[in-house]
Amino acid sequence: MESEYRKGYVYIQNHFAGMIAETEEGYCFSYDREYLKREDAVSVSLTLPLREEAYETTILFPFFDGLIPEGWLLGVVCRNWKIDRNDRFGLLLSACKDCIGDVCIRGERI
Repeated sequence: MESEYRKGYVYIQNHFAGMIAETEEGYCFSYDREYLKREDAVSVSLTLPLREEAYETTILFPFFDGLIPEGWLLGVVCRNWKIDRNDRFGLLLSACKDCIGDVCIRGERI
């Protein structure tokens, strides 16, 4: 895996499930090994099924990008937190701590 820049801790139903990180080449997502051992483990998305190997991509994974607010709410987030609307990973880390649904992204492990 390439060197990491910013990273986020991914929670599913309040259980630590994995990490998403910026890398030199783009982005990397991997499930936590302990999470994979759980009988009730579920994937974050059908496009990112459970597996031990990391997923890598040059653009932010569409599932995670879809968690970011849109429209007028995106404008509010960008203005209030002074985040460039093109900084999709920064928006993910800042605005997706308490998303609607089962998945949330935290800047630190809780």
